[in-house]
Amino acid sequence: MPVLPRRFGRYQLFDRIGKGGMAEIYLARAASELGAERLVVVKQIHEALSRDESFARMFIEEAKLCAGLRHANVVQVLELGREDGLLYMAMEYVEGFDLHQLLARCSRAKVALPAEFALFIVREVLAALDFAHRATDASGRALGIVHRDVSPSNVLMSLEGEVKLCDFGIARAAGAQEERSGDAKVVGKSAYMSPEHARGEALDARADVFAAGILLWELCAGRRLYRGSEEEMLELARRGEIPALPERGLPQPEKLQAILDRALARDRDARYATAAQMRAELDEYAHGARLFASQIRFGAFLSDHFGEEFVKERRARERAARALELGPPVRLEPIAMPAAVQGFAEIDTDRNIRRDEDTVPEARALPAPESEPMKTATTKPRRSRALVIGAITMTLVLAVLVALMSR
Repeated sequence: MPVLPRRFGRYQLFDRIGKGGMAEIYLARAASELGAERLVVVKQIHEALSRDESFARMFIEEAKLCAGLRHANVVQVLELGREDGLLYMAMEYVEGFDLHQLLARCSRAKVALPAEFALFIVREVLAALDFAHRATDASGRALGIVHRDVSPSNVLMSLEGEVKLCDFGIARAAGAQEERSGDAKVVGKSAYMSPEHARGEALDARADVFAAGILLWELCAGRRLYRGSEEEMLELARRGEIPALPERGLPQPEKLQAILDRALARDRDARYATAAQMRAELDEYAHGARLFASQIRFGAFLSDHFGEEFVKERRARERAARALELGPPVRLEPIAMPAAVQGFAEIDTDRNIRRDEDTVPEARALPAPESEPMKTATTKPRRSRALVIGAITMTLVLAVLVALMSR
């Protein structure tokens, strides 16, 4: 673990919340010149990649495009820069957890994720994708943004029920760097790749639609679509042979299956042409099946089941933040690292909760610190000294009175 907290440009990094092959991710405090502070997420690109001029150029180009995305379902990029030789991106902090962590918490607490919220999450992801796919520059030219890595770890949720998609364009820069290095490996998470993505072909918005279809399939099935090693899952993704949704007691299953069949079509020309088309049909299904949820209801579900646990984690973060003011750096353990989820907590259709054979490890979190009472130094009165001073004073007063009377 790196020594934390530490200064990085105008940011104070105090908790490492993620690490991957391309970057390390930190929770940080940013302060303005007038002292206003806010929590942000700083993604620090690894030194080797930061020094790679071709990668840096691609990363900066993609990040600039994504920094212009302003939408309620897209994590906002606040700043792009270079510090201490490292490229970095500062993003808004979504106080909550990603979809992997939500499923881990549900499984650990034996809480089934209601079907209406499973549909809500995917509908919000599709809204983010539709906005990004339609984005244009100042002259009205389409930017051609494709996410390329729509997966549970990039779907963030706040306790207010917000659902936001992060890391637009990052996978493209990583993929370009792999191509230049001569590595034939396809960049991305094979479990959420479209067949054309797994084959290394050029991608368009329909690859993101396919990935959203996998999210929907998994949330409704209560298990992963692909299982096996990374290479085995990559081969399954190339084939694109999607099984029918298991019987789970969901209303109007034939309509839901029709949506999945179109979103997960092997031939991209047979898929939804846009994320908006898929979202419209999913909205229609949710209304007809009486599974249409709002952000308020989703937020209430998250707060009711996980709010207390999250407050403890927030206290731990505050404890780490206070360490910034103590002077010398201290070595801090991660406050809340993403759980490596291998299985899925089932959605709530008949209130019977069970898991598939892949177990879900507990999410690791630093327990909330017990707040120690502040120790204040109290000074005991030195009574003996006070009595001596008082006696001397009285003696002097009496002496003066006697002298006056003797006159």
